[in-house]
Amino acid sequence: MRKIFRKLFGWVPAGIFCLVVFALLFGYLAVNMGTANMLNTIMNTAHDLLLNTVFYLMAICVITGAIGKIFMEFGVVKLLEKLLRPLMKPLFNLPGVASLGAVLTFLSDNPAIISLAQDKRFATYFKKYQFISLTNFGTAFGMGLLVIVFMIGQGYYSEPLIGLFGAFVGCIVSTRLMQRFVVKSYPRFKDEDAAIKEEPVNDNDHHYRKPLFQRILDSLLDGGRTGVDVGIAIIPGVLIISTLVMLFTFGASKSGEYTGAAYEGVQLLPWVGEKLQFVFECLFGFTDPHLIAFPITALGAVGAALGLVPNFAAEGWIDGNAIAVFTAIGMCWSGYLSTHTAMLDTIGYRRLTSKAILAHTVGGFVAGIVAHWVYVLVNLL
Repeated sequence: MRKIFRKLFGWVPAGIFCLVVFALLFGYLAVNMGTANMLNTIMNTAHDLLLNTVFYLMAICVITGAIGKIFMEFGVVKLLEKLLRPLMKPLFNLPGVASLGAVLTFLSDNPAIISLAQDKRFATYFKKYQFISLTNFGTAFGMGLLVIVFMIGQGYYSEPLIGLFGAFVGCIVSTRLMQRFVVKSYPRFKDEDAAIKEEPVNDNDHHYRKPLFQRILDSLLDGGRTGVDVGIAIIPGVLIISTLVMLFTFGASKSGEYTGAAYEGVQLLPWVGEKLQFVFECLFGFTDPHLIAFPITALGAVGAALGLVPNFAAEGWIDGNAIAVFTAIGMCWSGYLSTHTAMLDTIGYRRLTSKAILAHTVGGFVAGIVAHWVYVLVNLL
């Protein structure tokens, strides 16, 4: 596909190509909405998202960050890692220590798995093809706690748990598919160790000699500070991606005219959704074409995708099935298009980015399909 694209458009300077795409995109919006209304809607939508969505998500990030730090400080993470360890080899074809990565990314975000992978002692447990697949494995659980807590905050309780199961299945598919891609391209990686084993080092850790109250206080504040960093990090995604998606999702005001108010748009995505409604209804059980905006947004940033949910709920487009599917896809994909390249580059395998993205795309679809049909089965019982 890349070679074909280069043959067709390789002669066009990048700057000209960028200007043409920009002109077509915003020209289409301006023609339908009016230039002044389009600009006002963009600003008003971004402003409303910042005040009513981003700060809400940041508050959740701070709380979940504090909880995650407490769990790590007092051994809950290690306990969960030991409980999950027996599942790693039969389900994910990964060594037991990989379960620690799942717990850490669930409590924080995708890059946590890379921070862990950079630990040489951790890497010694893996063959190269397993080590590379950690990118897909960790991403499928990224920001899981945030997504589930957010959905519970919308008034749904069992549906996010169904979505969690869907994301788990999607993770299995994505991780194992990535391993197959790697072994097929580089057969030697199946037997090569990811890192050379070293002699264990005995660390004299004075941290745990702190008084109990000090440990609790430090964990809460450090975890909360991490949550603030995550909350700030999701601002560009929410404001830029969500605003753009909403411009193509919502319609004009109730009067049928464009006024420049927040959340007006040209309804392009619903039009596409209507043409493909039978596909999305069969796969995900979506009853409204507007709902396809969530999976599309989750490709780039799950925080931005979550920003769509309150407005969808206000419009009456969401039901329990949609929440289950949103949770599954939001967790499994969790903005992998914007993180996979950087994550693989960090561990030195950037050339495998396209394979990781393909495997994770399939995993996300599987996650949504499983969540939908499990939701259907649960409601039949």
